[in-house]
Amino acid sequence: MIPNGYLMFEDENFIESSVAKLNALRKSGQFCDVRLQVCGHEMLAHRAVLACCSPYLFEIFNSDSDPHGVSHVKFDDLNPEAVEVLLNYAYTAQLKADKELVKDVYSAAKKLKMDRVKQVCGDYLLSRMDVTSCISYRNFASCMGDSRLLNKVDAYIQEHLLQISEEEEFLKLPRLKLEVMLEDNVCLPSNGKLYTKVINWVQRSIWENGDRLEELMEEVQTLYYSADHKLLDGNLLDGQAEVFGSDDDHIQFVQKKPPRENGHKQISSSSTGCLSSPNATVQSPKHEWKIIASEKTSNNTYLCLAVLDGIFCVIFLHGRNSPQSSPTSTPKLIKSLSFELQPDELIEKPMSPMQYSRSGLGTAEMNGKLIAAGGYNREECLRTVECYDPHTDHWSFLAPMRTPRARFQMAVLMGQLYVVGGSNGHSDDLSCGEMYDPNIDDWTPVPELRTNRCNAVCALNGKLYIIGGSDPYGQKGLKNCDVFDPITKSWTSCAPLNIRRHQSAVCELGGYLYIIGGAESWNCLNTVERYNPENNTWTLIAPMNVARRGAGVAVLDGKLFVGGGFDGSHAISCVEMYDPTRNEWKMMGNMTSPRSNAGIATVGKTIYAVGGFDGNEFLNTVEVYNSESNEWSPYTKIFQF
Repeated sequence: MIPNGYLMFEDENFIESSVAKLNALRKSGQFCDVRLQVCGHEMLAHRAVLACCSPYLFEIFNSDSDPHGVSHVKFDDLNPEAVEVLLNYAYTAQLKADKELVKDVYSAAKKLKMDRVKQVCGDYLLSRMDVTSCISYRNFASCMGDSRLLNKVDAYIQEHLLQISEEEEFLKLPRLKLEVMLEDNVCLPSNGKLYTKVINWVQRSIWENGDRLEELMEEVQTLYYSADHKLLDGNLLDGQAEVFGSDDDHIQFVQKKPPRENGHKQISSSSTGCLSSPNATVQSPKHEWKIIASEKTSNNTYLCLAVLDGIFCVIFLHGRNSPQSSPTSTPKLIKSLSFELQPDELIEKPMSPMQYSRSGLGTAEMNGKLIAAGGYNREECLRTVECYDPHTDHWSFLAPMRTPRARFQMAVLMGQLYVVGGSNGHSDDLSCGEMYDPNIDDWTPVPELRTNRCNAVCALNGKLYIIGGSDPYGQKGLKNCDVFDPITKSWTSCAPLNIRRHQSAVCELGGYLYIIGGAESWNCLNTVERYNPENNTWTLIAPMNVARRGAGVAVLDGKLFVGGGFDGSHAISCVEMYDPTRNEWKMMGNMTSPRSNAGIATVGKTIYAVGGFDGNEFLNTVEVYNSESNEWSPYTKIFQF
């Protein structure tokens, strides 16, 4: 067909044929400009091909002093066979690996930052997991730092704990054996509450008393559960060593230790390091405290798999009536490092990251949750949508968008989530939009924009405003502003901006729209405009202290908080606040990481910053702002159970 007089022809076999020829050229060493040295094995390839699929190699090639010469990259920690699998994948889009090689392929993909391959390998491992292999799989997932894989393995362990406890790998794990003495008419609490108290006791032993975790595991520990629901050291009781019989096969005796000579000795470095015993396993990140699974195996006998200070181990716990009376007084305990609020209830831990690293993502608050959608992750433009629950510190997936998109913003209108425009990752701006209905967990199209553009989106007075953006070539900012009516499902125009701008931040506050910063022809702006819907006018207000594009904005306590972005030379972490009553900007505490094109949103009374680009890496991390301390933190306090 020849529309408008132009010849158009699509060769369906061209790509497949070209890919096959490229791979043949690689294997014959023709036109290759990369030499990979992998544990003494040399592999030839083409720089452009590898740069397209590996962000790690892209950065290396991008920093080469001689971009036209031959790049030399050396790896001493990867399996050459696994790297060959990834090279074939880079050229053919086909991943083929023997089952024994999958972990090595995963490790190599992690090194090369090939996230799609990591996910495929992880899913394959999960499909082969059983009660015999799940512990080794968990050690592998922990070593790789893969929270998605780790969460799925932990869910399997929770469901099959008793069967797993009979396996050889389980018996090799380090173990903490506890005998808990009970007063008459005093019962141990439920599983969750009980292990919260156990974790707190271990932390006090390490952080306050100077014990090492491996020392605690050398013998059975005698504890005392008091009538006022405290778990205390058994040496607080009067009397010396006593032996108790036990109907638990794993606990054969109890030896009460004498009081420590120095309860404040210097903490050994191994208290947060690895166990030196031959049964020590691959460790989680230091300072991680987590109950993975627990079961009550008989009356007052419990079995648990846990991570204690980064050590994956077993806890055996047996409750027994005590021949002793309660201590006359409860010792005063110094507050633990991360347990200043209700130490029996809360635990401080790094906030769970998103499953996908994202820059140029859309974020919004909906139904008390943080929604993060789309964005770039170097390799591709994403459709996936993740939902963060602050109460459980857990990310889950929502239905993916119909169109991959980045450099867009989201808005909630009449209980539904809207995305419009953006970029598809191929230098093409979009005109299409879609709406997410949480009741059916699905996206449906909305009428298209009249022009393709990346833009700022915000809801005001029951309508959706599309403000500014970039032209189809991404070089010039736009003044255009359009309004979408969800009732009539139609677009109309409103007053244009005073200044052309794209990659701006936009939000609603006090019945006005604010558009903040951005760029015009890539020159970063510090100017800010406010829209009054009553008279359909944009007015310039006080400028920011820092010119920036790709910043995020959120509203808290009637004020605007603008954070991160790009200042024309690098990604920045600085944050400033706008007070509309004073019409002035004030610099606030910096984020813990530079974040350009991140998502910033308020959920409840808390501002969250998620994803973005720090100048080197695409991020999947989260941090929160504490308005009382004017500080950002990547940690959260959550109920352990």
